[in-house]
Amino acid sequence: MPVSAAPPRKRRKEARPSELTAAALELFVEKGFAATRLEDIAVRAGVSKGTLYLYFDSKEALFKAVIQEGLVPALAEAESLAAGHAGSAFELLQALIEGWWRLVGETRYSGIPKLMIAESRNFPEVAQFYYENVVQRGRALFAAALQRGMDSGEFRRRDVATCIDVIIAPVLMLIVWRHSLAHCLLVQQEPRTYLAMHLDLLRQGLLGDATGSP
Repeated sequence: MPVSAAPPRKRRKEARPSELTAAALELFVEKGFAATRLEDIAVRAGVSKGTLYLYFDSKEALFKAVIQEGLVPALAEAESLAAGHAGSAFELLQALIEGWWRLVGETRYSGIPKLMIAESRNFPEVAQFYYENVVQRGRALFAAALQRGMDSGEFRRRDVATCIDVIIAPVLMLIVWRHSLAHCLLVQQEPRTYLAMHLDLLRQGLLGDATGSP
């Protein structure tokens, strides 16, 4: 049985690392981390397994490269945006959420968060790498925006860590839905409408009268 329904690629001796990580990403999202074999990735990239080993010595190394190529640049762009932001704290939160969706949620990299939820427990080294390079940096961005709003009086005073969880959870759920139940149910969620509703609820909850009262 073929590895996938993708059109066969002519096998060749050489491949750029980016071609190998692209093939790895496709298979990680389609099959999961545990079920993907290095042989599968080599076939998808159109190279021999030996050629793959010239660049990556393990599936874990390939996964780390996928994160470095796709998610880390998105975080770096968000950090640059936050550093130069001159508007309100809520406008910054909105820009971070919308930017993350544009750079990750609407791309093939959106399958990675679902993969991590499903398989982190069985692959602690991979999970640790993801946490340190993606989760921690993302949370730091939201923490800075929230603290900025609270310090200026724009936002109500709330526990920052809990606020971050509440902000991220609906966006994460939208990504998970798109890579799971959306494929087998007739009901589809329009991402822009969903995110607009999420931002509206956040605005009402964070701004309020900014006194800290419920």
